[in-house]
Amino acid sequence: MNHEYFMAEALRLAREAVADGDVPVGCVIVRDGEIIGRGRNRREADSDATAHAEVEAIREACARLDSWRLHGCTLYVTLEPCPMCAGAIINARIEEIRYGAKDDKAGCCGSVLNLFEESFNHRPRIYQGPLKTACEAVLQAFFQSLR
Repeated sequence: MNHEYFMAEALRLAREAVADGDVPVGCVIVRDGEIIGRGRNRREADSDATAHAEVEAIREACARLDSWRLHGCTLYVTLEPCPMCAGAIINARIEEIRYGAKDDKAGCCGSVLNLFEESFNHRPRIYQGPLKTACEAVLQAFFQSLR
């Protein structure tokens, strides 16, 4: 398994979110080559402002490991994490983030600001990609359909 495989799994979850009218964001958390957490946006479906893909995946991964510490984990997400999700990533001690599309309105991996460069007690490694173009296309198609 490789980075493309895991981001493709996150993209599959993002496409599921569209069926509920949610912004297509999907996320998987991987440890030792195995997906231990999955999530997709459910804000519309659940009427919950905190129902972001990353938070859902973090909750599932923590339950699976029976620990709030997600050491040794990589988070793959189709859209750059927002401030809330960046905070959850820091608190969960996730070691690496791989995101697809930039978020010029709320992105906290460098688009608006980089929360991971601040003086918090944990700093994950951040990479854009893989499948950047595919992640952007899913988001663009969703927002064009709303117009």
